[in-house]
Amino acid sequence: MTQTTPAVHPELLRLRDSIDNIDAALIHLLAERFKCTQQVGHLKATQSLPAADPAREARQIARLRQLAETAKLDPDFAEKFLAFIVKEVIRHHEAIASESKAAKA
Repeated sequence: MTQTTPAVHPELLRLRDSIDNIDAALIHLLAERFKCTQQVGHLKATQSLPAADPAREARQIARLRQLAETAKLDPDFAEKFLAFIVKEVIRHHEAIASESKAAKA
């Protein structure tokens, strides 16, 4: 017995194509963001600055929550998303700092 795939509504296909395009844009934007944060990590390492900056993170959270509200996006979701990104950035900065210290030793 063969199973046939039901026809997909054209509007569903159009919306899914849009979602796929947005997902691709998000990945490219995140890649660009991480290129910048890598540079920040190297600068922090050369200046012996800590990987985390809690005051900046707090300002960013407040700013992005406001942006989310304006964009009609759940601010709690936006904050969780930013927290995930910041955690990864800090991990990268700590790795860069460790590599920098090892290179100086």
